[in-house]
Amino acid sequence: MKKITVIGSGTMGSGIAHCFAQYGFDIVLVDIRQAALDLALEKIAVNFDRQIKKGVLTLDQKKASLSRLATSTSLSSAVAQADLVVEAATENQALKAKIFQDIDTHAPATCLLATNTSSLSITALAAHTKRPAQVIGMHFMNPVPIMRLVEIIRGQNTSDATLAAITQLTTKIEKVPLVARDYPGFVANRILLPMINEAIETLFQGVGDVEAIDEMMKLGMGHPMGPLRLADFIGLDVCLSVLEVLHQGFGKDKYAPCPLLRNMVAAGNLGVKTQRGFYDYSTDPKHPTPLQF
Repeated sequence: MKKITVIGSGTMGSGIAHCFAQYGFDIVLVDIRQAALDLALEKIAVNFDRQIKKGVLTLDQKKASLSRLATSTSLSSAVAQADLVVEAATENQALKAKIFQDIDTHAPATCLLATNTSSLSITALAAHTKRPAQVIGMHFMNPVPIMRLVEIIRGQNTSDATLAAITQLTTKIEKVPLVARDYPGFVANRILLPMINEAIETLFQGVGDVEAIDEMMKLGMGHPMGPLRLADFIGLDVCLSVLEVLHQGFGKDKYAPCPLLRNMVAAGNLGVKTQRGFYDYSTDPKHPTPLQF
């Protein structure tokens, strides 16, 4: 695989494009708006600069990586010569299904199709294509250039050859591929999101405030970031979406999203990306102020 197309230029899509370009792959980053693509390129350049300051990359390597990165607002032309397409659009089943139909129509017959979904069924998405054996999950962690894990999810019809190719590709970009089966939330979010939800429930019931809950998990359990701060970082809308997938998929009350989480998402307080969640990020994003509930 040499030519990779990434669908979606948000935080995850731009991070995925960054990593592949850094390791020598020719990338086309796709979005419906050129303004979004321009912003993504700016963010990628800034992240390369951070790597240069840390001694991870040289300036020449940054220039070479950026030269391998093209953008497009046309999905059909962007996937026409791709060896692999990685979909990293919004976590919405209907949207992803439509994208997979479009990719399947325009990509070469040999092209592999991957999704960066954090919880949705790989098997269900593959059913919208005529190549289910070539569909797989590649769940990257945020921030993509830093986090080493890629959760590889094998759908019901994913072939051994597809799994082997994607596992090998993941190691080429110096990530660690760990395989999960195709059930709601896979492994990472099936464990992580109930913990975050329980932290929100603990706050909702007044057992502890934001700072106490997060500091207890950091100091007592060795977590690098408290669960409420982590929820803000992930995005409370994303947390809610994953919990709803878990709740619907397993039909168990233990996965039911906390009412406080639902209210915060309804109010538009989604965490870091809106500057307000369980913390206020408007004054100092690196040292946000815990809010009272």
